[in-house]
Amino acid sequence: MRHRLGLRKLNRTSSHRLAMFRNMTVSLLRHEVIKTTLPKAKELRRVAEPILTLGKTPTLANRRLAFARLRDREMVTKLFDELGPRYATRNGGYLRVLKFGFRQGDNAPMALVELMDRPADAEIVDAD
Repeated sequence: MRHRLGLRKLNRTSSHRLAMFRNMTVSLLRHEVIKTTLPKAKELRRVAEPILTLGKTPTLANRRLAFARLRDREMVTKLFDELGPRYATRNGGYLRVLKFGFRQGDNAPMALVELMDRPADAEIVDAD
């Protein structure tokens, strides 16, 4: 049984995992679409979606929480000025994970993670 086995460890220490998901979230907010492996993409949803929910209510406390989790002042500004109003009427489901074939070297399943309702001119960034 899988009861209370909550997350994928991805063969990393907890500090490495935290830093990796922080970097991936900042890249996702900056470029609005990234390419990564499928297990990382599925775990990224658990990190990025609550941060986008914080951006919907622009209070000082939420700004401080977002900065504590992202550690990037520029992305906190974008989160509350652009992304928060964009998703003000959406009740979750801010990310889309699309399967994107397999990686050349080790045949790992790849995925595109993109923000919903994003402008069409964003280019794909490899966040692996």
